[in-house]
Amino acid sequence: MLDGAPILLTASPVTNQLTNPKNGGPSDVRQTNQDHRVAVVTGGAGAIGGAIVARLAPDHTVVVLDRTGDVVVDLGDTDDVRWAAKLVLDRHGRCDVFVHAAATFAFGPLEQVELDAWRQVQAVNVEAALLLTQAFAPGMRDRGFGRVIFIVSNTFWSPPDGQMLSYVASKGALIGMTRTLAAGLGRDGIAVTAVAPGLTRTPASATRAAAEFADTEAHMALHRPLTPDDTAAVVAMLARDEAEALTGQTLTADGGLVMR
Repeated sequence: MLDGAPILLTASPVTNQLTNPKNGGPSDVRQTNQDHRVAVVTGGAGAIGGAIVARLAPDHTVVVLDRTGDVVVDLGDTDDVRWAAKLVLDRHGRCDVFVHAAATFAFGPLEQVELDAWRQVQAVNVEAALLLTQAFAPGMRDRGFGRVIFIVSNTFWSPPDGQMLSYVASKGALIGMTRTLAAGLGRDGIAVTAVAPGLTRTPASATRAAAEFADTEAHMALHRPLTPDDTAAVVAMLARDEAEALTGQTLTADGGLVMR
């Protein structure tokens, strides 16, 4: 699953307007509707992230962390991520559902892997997820309800080639975090899960060869292209109260390509 390289924070138009004082801009904020739970979605301006936002919006006040909008926050920068989390909590007072859909990637064989690029992928894909979960989990614990959902990838079980080492490694780290956080937070009413899409047709995956899409779809049980909403529908289900017992699990939404 590839869905772009979100680096920045913005506010969803369905909720409010947030402004980073470091960058200037408007500061008016429409207050959160307290009848709705608050969902924070990184990568919400991407294809898969946007589909997740659309699915969650009817039942949640959604705040999107991404590369466009009124607040510019680098998801690869520790201080910026912590500042972003504080701003969300200052404006909304809570986060009930946290979805980490943002991802960046680098391609190349082993001998061409550069440490700086490797670290950037891990910072955005893994460390931002950790920092934001650290920021939002205490409030979830206090309210006795929380959902943490990481978007990973079926490439963890079936890498298409050797060109995506840093990306696949980052998704494996998130799967490990899912299991460990589930064990640690379950008693507090916080369910932690992951969703692993397959190769999905998005602007970010346009660099993949048409033959790769054709071959992937030919081996899927569904024999049809995957859409961003295939992932979003699973995320919306996991955000519900009734999905609590799925904590610790990674659901593979790839049309039956990887069966495990």
